[in-house]
Amino acid sequence: MCTVIVRVPVSSADPVRLLAVRDEDPQRPWNPLGEWWPDRPGLTGVQDRLAGGAWLAAQGPRLAVLLNRAGHPEGVRPEELESRGGIVLASVGGASPSGTPRTLGFNLVEVDGRDVAVTSWDGVELRHQVLSPGTHMLAHDDVDDLETPRIAAWHRRFEEAGAEGDEWWEPWLRVLAESAALDPADDRAIIRDNHAHGYPTVSLLACVAEIGPESSDVRYAQLERPGEWNPLSFD
Repeated sequence: MCTVIVRVPVSSADPVRLLAVRDEDPQRPWNPLGEWWPDRPGLTGVQDRLAGGAWLAAQGPRLAVLLNRAGHPEGVRPEELESRGGIVLASVGGASPSGTPRTLGFNLVEVDGRDVAVTSWDGVELRHQVLSPGTHMLAHDDVDDLETPRIAAWHRRFEEAGAEGDEWWEPWLRVLAESAALDPADDRAIIRDNHAHGYPTVSLLACVAEIGPESSDVRYAQLERPGEWNPLSFD
């Protein structure tokens, strides 16, 4: 139940800016942001050590980050499911999901220079949506979906906060800190503990990224205690 906020610029002179908060089982091992794929020089990402894929990755002007959503492909037995981690690496390499994925449901945010799209798979239909200029928010359902409590609670605040300057992420972090006053099991919370909802996932880390026509600047920060807010530094 991760969360992504992304600002798509109005002007072609401005970069795309993104904040992604990762929720995962803290017992599932991962590697922090780094170049973990020797066969892919220049690719950096947050690696899932079990499957070898990535939650978020970037290479040049391309970035992808994956959020889980409900959905199981019809006719695919649990032992036949494929890992979702490879989707991010394929996307950064230029191959967006197509056809009928043999994975559980997902939302995939894809940035290519100044263009941003979301590919969604619910186990039945694969949908592709190009995002218009503005500030968008995504979790486990649709983009800017006001039926998602955390989007209803915080989308407007992120929009109003803006994302400008050398440390453009600071206004968004202030909103994130404000949201963390909520109990982490609250449906409106962004820094989350999902055990109360039947999932072993909690918020573990966050990345911010600025993406232009030629390159990406991605930064990583980890929460000191899973599911508990502390001020994050992306310097």
